[in-house]
Amino acid sequence: MIKNFAVIFDMDGVIVDSNPFHKIAIRQFCSQHGYELSEQQLREKIYGRTNKDWLTNLFGTLDERQLQAYADEKEALFRDLYKEDIVPLKGLRDFLDLLDHHQIPRAIATSAPRTNVDFTLSKTGLKKYFPVILDDTFVSRGKPDPEIYIKTAAALGIPNRQCIVLEDSISGVEAGKSAGSKVVGISTTHTAAELSNTDCVIINFEGLDPFFLISLIQQ
Repeated sequence: MIKNFAVIFDMDGVIVDSNPFHKIAIRQFCSQHGYELSEQQLREKIYGRTNKDWLTNLFGTLDERQLQAYADEKEALFRDLYKEDIVPLKGLRDFLDLLDHHQIPRAIATSAPRTNVDFTLSKTGLKKYFPVILDDTFVSRGKPDPEIYIKTAAALGIPNRQCIVLEDSISGVEAGKSAGSKVVGISTTHTAAELSNTDCVIINFEGLDPFFLISLIQQ
């Protein structure tokens, strides 16, 4: 057993390469509601934000009931689009088995709703690997605020400085760093150059060794 070390996973873009399907779902949702947005507008106003943030960017002020209804509509569209294609990122299952073998604590820290977490873990068969899960209901401030990673480390009982965060997004990297953790970037959503603020960048989990992650903390 390796003591006092934990691995925290973002979900979209890390456990599964789902962001291309989120983008399709958002485009379809916007179109269905009369918004034909350019790629630049989508990047500036929509992509990479929590549902609350991008929906209010699109529609303006919304009451909680309408906000939730729109969010549920978009996420149901996403799950329907993705259900036949969802697979774990390459090498992830073997990496999780290694973490399990060494009894290394692990968690999911995501801005996604619980319905998407359950959908992802059920479809990939990975639920048994993640005893600790924090979804969008656990935080009031989305990434790049470090709240999600601070609370996840606390739930694991491991200091943030002894946690490795696995992230694909620029805002997620900033959140992990601000929480005081080392961050490994996964280049599903951004290029290695765009993830240069991380402690290292990988393309997937093939061949990833937990002892390499420990070495990052010891640097």
